[in-house]
Amino acid sequence: MKTIDELLADGVSGKRVFVRADLNVPLADGTITDDGRIRAVLPTVKALADAGAKVIVASHVGRPKGAPDPAFSLLPAAERLGELLGAPVAFAQDTVGPAAHDAVDGLEPGQVAVIENLRFNPGETAKDDTERGEFADRLAALADVYVGDGFGAVHRKHASVYDLPKRLPHYAGYLIATEVGVLRKLTDDVKRPYVVALGGAKVSDKLAVIDQLLGKADRLLIGGGMAYTFLKAKGYEVGISLLQEDQVPVVTEYMQRAEKNGVELLLPVDVVVAREFPDLKAKAPTEHTVVDADKIPADQEGLDIGPKTRELYASKLTDAETVFWNGPMGVFEHPDYAEGTKAVAQALVDSDGFTVVGGGDSAAAVRTLGFDENAFGHISTGGGASLEYLEGKTLPGLAALED
Repeated sequence: MKTIDELLADGVSGKRVFVRADLNVPLADGTITDDGRIRAVLPTVKALADAGAKVIVASHVGRPKGAPDPAFSLLPAAERLGELLGAPVAFAQDTVGPAAHDAVDGLEPGQVAVIENLRFNPGETAKDDTERGEFADRLAALADVYVGDGFGAVHRKHASVYDLPKRLPHYAGYLIATEVGVLRKLTDDVKRPYVVALGGAKVSDKLAVIDQLLGKADRLLIGGGMAYTFLKAKGYEVGISLLQEDQVPVVTEYMQRAEKNGVELLLPVDVVVAREFPDLKAKAPTEHTVVDADKIPADQEGLDIGPKTRELYASKLTDAETVFWNGPMGVFEHPDYAEGTKAVAQALVDSDGFTVVGGGDSAAAVRTLGFDENAFGHISTGGGASLEYLEGKTLPGLAALED
């Protein structure tokens, strides 16, 4: 795929450059709680602006149902982008209507505008190719060149991700180029031992990537809510822990295949349990205990890996040459159940290998728990996109840039 460096070498002064970013930041009452994704696109936006382009930044936030919804406005992200750039950023209150055209027409070389949430238009996420294409046509009318830099959305066949680059000269931004380079290190030329730590709520979200990793990774460390389906498959009582009973047969087969393939698949040996899920807003101390993984009381639920498991998992990460981590080990948003996630993050920091935090909740946890982002080899901006790449799927947004 052609990169932004090639675009800059050809000259962009005065050209309207459409940057499909991923500004899908978490919001609490209109306030951004983690601006990592905005900071990730800064190098691309700044390079284009410095070269004299008229930069049009577009993204989605959340899942509005194809119509304007103030709760999902991109205005907070646009304001934060302006703060980080140290320059005013125009904001259009629609996507392809008069406000968008006025904002773009008003740009001088080197200036930046953000258009409103792309998902306010039903054409962005339409399953129908024609409807999606019509929206892409209207977006294309705003620009001369397309730069794809929203890695967190490249696994979606959406108008601004897949259809729009087919209508304009297209290039990969710095973020996408970096993300793809990192993922190739996890798939094409992996340095071993290769250890993968997987957590998060649902095992069903990770089955496809586990299937692939059983032929590639040396060790798999399982935590988070998904671990209880594995423990159930071993015949353990899991109480009222998160459980996907219908996935037990698949998980059982995976454990058998791991043993056959010589892949070390590790499960929690102890867990932190409580009788009820904690209040994540209050963060008040809760009643909880640590039990062996095969002794979870029937009326309690596992909310984090226990201290013996933390020590075990850290030891299995110490000598790794390559580490990929996706998904927290417990309910990290509450201090009583954050120690497992902290332990894995710290093990990555302490590792001398190439460490990748696979986006989503893992990236949020790293920042929430106060870790220095520079202590990791790479923190991805796209959890779902990273997983699908590792699954071996063709990602529509990358395929469109490669044409």
